[in-house]
Amino acid sequence: MHRGKGMKFVGDSRVVAPEYRKKQNIPKDYSEYPGKTEAFWPNFLLKEWMVGAVFLMGYLCLTVAHPAPLERMADPTDAGYIPLPDWYFLFLYQLLKYQFAAGDYTVIGAVVMPGLAFGALMLAPWLDTGKERRPMKRPIATGIMLLAVIATIFLTWESVDQHDWEAAAQQGAIVEHEIDEDANGYAIYSTQSCIGCHGNQLEGGSAGYALVETGLTAEEIKDIIVNGRGAMPGGTFTGTEEELETLAKYIENDGFDPEE
Repeated sequence: MHRGKGMKFVGDSRVVAPEYRKKQNIPKDYSEYPGKTEAFWPNFLLKEWMVGAVFLMGYLCLTVAHPAPLERMADPTDAGYIPLPDWYFLFLYQLLKYQFAAGDYTVIGAVVMPGLAFGALMLAPWLDTGKERRPMKRPIATGIMLLAVIATIFLTWESVDQHDWEAAAQQGAIVEHEIDEDANGYAIYSTQSCIGCHGNQLEGGSAGYALVETGLTAEEIKDIIVNGRGAMPGGTFTGTEEELETLAKYIENDGFDPEE
């Protein structure tokens, strides 16, 4: 009997065969279906990454070339200010201008219509389960997508065409008001922590009103400082009566001492 004759190696299922390890990361062969399908990894995913990188670089270049415009600080007392959303929300902004999407029907224009539109886009894969990839062979999905794109472009164009851009530029323009920062009134203004709410140029902010061109007299300003009004609490001024008088006249004179 020869040595080793009749002996067979029994493989261990816990040990991965070298041949299997080599073939493990090889994508399936889709050569039988040319142009119809391909391996998700790495073929399809690599294309997605490349397209995404191109769009990202283009977006970054636009951001650097055209930075976001800045407007003046928000004034909660300005009831005539007309806000305008960013360009990608202009179609929804325009939708709310129509009769049955505004006023008493705001809920329909703000919730119901966009909900139905986006819901239809989300349900498109389940409404059209065909395996065809050509748009003409997928009428439901193609129709929903074309309707969404046309509606979005039309509403965006209408919003841009109807908006008064000249008035919008004027209402949002940053107007720098010159004040006398060497005046005694400004020294009192800064030491009494008025800057935190009303700004270092008396321009106001989200927490306080603008203190220029108020139309108030010094006596009215003193009363507001002492007793408060609206969101401004009273009893915050800790200076003397003379300092209160100087500050009130400084604000009345739009950032200048009366004697100047």
